[in-house]
Amino acid sequence: MQVENIRVRLPSGKEVGLVDALSFCYDISDTDFQVLKTLLNSGPKTEDELAEMLHLSKASINRSVNKLVSLGFVERVKDSSSKGGRPRYIYKPIDADKITEKISNDFRYCADLFSSVIPQELKSK
Repeated sequence: MQVENIRVRLPSGKEVGLVDALSFCYDISDTDFQVLKTLLNSGPKTEDELAEMLHLSKASINRSVNKLVSLGFVERVKDSSSKGGRPRYIYKPIDADKITEKISNDFRYCADLFSSVIPQELKSK
């Protein structure tokens, strides 16, 4: 099963996908998700390689990899074959198990956070 097809039914009856949940929790766009998925499936890539594979602009890829690095899903490693001028970087995803653990922990944190702000009167009903 493809990750983007995973859906869960919420207590309200509404079905949401994993991408929807990631978007809510991390403000991840569809492009960000596609970049992450490509890195997980294809291994470390440069921005140029990602742009070519996904048929997106380098600016769009740059925004996505920067967001994924800041969220801790992707690591930026200086390309050792880069000579002079601006350094080139290779982007590699953290281990899939660590991503799963991070998402689970962050979802748990969000649930605890919401639970802590619910007024006591509502909790006791």
